[in-house]
Amino acid sequence: MKTKLKTSMALLASVFLWVSCAGGGGTSPSAMDPVDYVNPYMGNISHLLVPTFPTVHLPNSMLRVYPERADFTGDRLGGLPIIVTNHRERSAFNLCPYQGDESGLRPVIAYSYDREKILPYRYQVYLDNEEIDVDFAPSHQSAVYSLTFEKEGPAYLVFNSRNGQLQVNGNAVSGYQYIDKKTKVFLYAETNQKPVKAGVLSNGSVNYNETSVEGINAAIALSFGEDVKKLGVRYGISFISEEQAKKNLEREIAAYDVDVVAKIARNDWNDALGKIQVQGGTKDEKTVFYTSLYRCYERPINLSEDGHYYSAFDGKIHEDGGRSFYTDDWIWDTYRATHPLRVLIDNERENDIINSYLLMAEQMGTDWMPTFPEVTGDTRRMNSNHAVATVIDAYRKGLRGFELEKAYIACKKGIEEKTLIPWSAAPAGWLDDFYKEHGYIPALRPGEKETVPNVSIWEKRQPIAVTLGTSYDEWCLSQIAQELGKKDEADYYLRRSYNYRNVFNPETGFFHPKDKDGKFIYPLDYRYDGGLGARDYYDENNGYIYRWDVQHNIGDLISLIGGNEAFTSALDSMFNTPLGMSKWQFYSTLPDHTGNVGMFSMANEPSLHIPYLYNYAGKPWMTQKRIRTLLNQWFRNDLMGVPGDEDGGGMSAFVVFSQMGFYPVTPGSPTYNIGSPMFTDVKVDMGNGNTFEIRANNASDENKYVQSAKLNGVTLNQPWFNHSDIAAGGLLELEMGPKANKEWGLGTPPPSAAPMPK
Repeated sequence: MKTKLKTSMALLASVFLWVSCAGGGGTSPSAMDPVDYVNPYMGNISHLLVPTFPTVHLPNSMLRVYPERADFTGDRLGGLPIIVTNHRERSAFNLCPYQGDESGLRPVIAYSYDREKILPYRYQVYLDNEEIDVDFAPSHQSAVYSLTFEKEGPAYLVFNSRNGQLQVNGNAVSGYQYIDKKTKVFLYAETNQKPVKAGVLSNGSVNYNETSVEGINAAIALSFGEDVKKLGVRYGISFISEEQAKKNLEREIAAYDVDVVAKIARNDWNDALGKIQVQGGTKDEKTVFYTSLYRCYERPINLSEDGHYYSAFDGKIHEDGGRSFYTDDWIWDTYRATHPLRVLIDNERENDIINSYLLMAEQMGTDWMPTFPEVTGDTRRMNSNHAVATVIDAYRKGLRGFELEKAYIACKKGIEEKTLIPWSAAPAGWLDDFYKEHGYIPALRPGEKETVPNVSIWEKRQPIAVTLGTSYDEWCLSQIAQELGKKDEADYYLRRSYNYRNVFNPETGFFHPKDKDGKFIYPLDYRYDGGLGARDYYDENNGYIYRWDVQHNIGDLISLIGGNEAFTSALDSMFNTPLGMSKWQFYSTLPDHTGNVGMFSMANEPSLHIPYLYNYAGKPWMTQKRIRTLLNQWFRNDLMGVPGDEDGGGMSAFVVFSQMGFYPVTPGSPTYNIGSPMFTDVKVDMGNGNTFEIRANNASDENKYVQSAKLNGVTLNQPWFNHSDIAAGGLLELEMGPKANKEWGLGTPPPSAAPMPK
């Protein structure tokens, strides 16, 4: 009894802490662990898109769940979740507790609910019409439910596979669900009491003479009789087999105690989030910070199960050789900041992730680097081949847990042999040949019919986005070739990294679509032309955003636009150019281009580096001002606290870096731009006993400007620093003040690409 009382008190304390950090009051910040600041509800509602889900899981674990409802405002739950396989998809399998007349059983019951509480490691909800209390906690590949029935009448459990097979044997239910035509997820579940009877639920009734069912909405019902008021359910999941799902359960969860599992999960979260310790700032600012950091652990997920893993890239089961296999990584979003953040705080995992990419390339039979690896394989979503950026960024920052030569071959083949057409895994064709000869992707003129095979009628060619993205990818490839001593190839790809110049319009200072004859397409309004999502020319964002999409060579971009003053004036103009139409008209054309400040979009990843570009053109103080303003405007501890899609850390890593006070503008360049730290002290555990500290003296809402700086005790008068300066730990000390010191940081601009070889 004492143990139960202590556990219950600990639970109540943790819930109280969460409530207070999410907007209540009373608890001293010094008494809170990092996970106590996490608010999974932050950003569950936004302007148009669904930015975040209140996900319950362990860091990078196979098992993830969140309440299954139409959206955050939906007042019905579609059963209780078992596992979410791909981010943003509904649950595979459902669990539905029920009490009352058997005629009310359904494969999935729509529940009215109340008193919902979500922590990263625990989910609690009251099904108010059914009068059932639900308590849940996850492990990595298994989880446990505690269900309390308050009404009179027999208690039931219904297990559902939306498209698969289930069977019951005593108190165990097992089976599988198809995720796609070749990929299955398997389930093994047990209850702490043996049902009185069990059978197949179909057409509103239970056939107790059958114990196995297959097909759409395959459902098994377990009846526990009149006297059962509390049930425990524990289960394991697997992508290998039902037997492996059972092994995963037995390895991770020994009993039906939600408190015990939640305590272990809480400790895992504190270990992960505690790699960065912050002091100063408000409770809300810390909540935004640690919630953003929590989001960076949603993907990719670890598929290794007792030394084996299922790979959808060849449909086979492999031995992992002692290294975890990871998938479900939306690289177009995550290469920019999530991977660089992992290099800092979890480099062993980053090594394993890149090594997983190389295995995927091999397993697909093409040796093409993946671009959008998911549980079901590489979906090749979005555009460009940015896995090459994760390789060179990790290598340049000292990671050596993968074969660079092998990575170079896979990256090179992915760029040269796979088509550059967005959302396509086809071999290279006419558009690719055109790009290799002319150095840009040609755009169609208005009304011109698409004749190139494999171009999506929805996604289009995205010619500027692909030209700029490939220029950056080829710069990354040139850097890998340089590291390998392949001078000729390094020079070749460095020259090609300047291809963005081929679509720069010197008359307007924007990147402008050209037709196949090399002529700019007119008329063109950079605010909203290009069709839905601007995909005829750009992608999801307009020409104002892609004006700055030359991450590897900002110095050359400054020259193209006309020098420092013209460049910073153009940045200012973007932040001050109005939509030019009503919001509903603008967003009906560009639904991903939300979080607007003028033409700038805080809601999409191609924008993330833009506020830091003032550092390159002699106005670091403007970077400091913009960063603080944007963080305060768009990232808040409330339901609308994220301005757009949060793609597995893609946007949240920007928040983590920017609140700390620095940012990796160019993945592949081992450098960081300095912004405006929100906290007075940040300690980053980089592993092996190395700590990087950012000490921002006097930092506050008012004191957002850097007055002076020292790096490892040496005066720093430039707005950037090298990774090598902090690789073994270090101290960045900033004196902060309320007014801009416009003389600080002018010594040397951040580095850009080397001059084009002759």
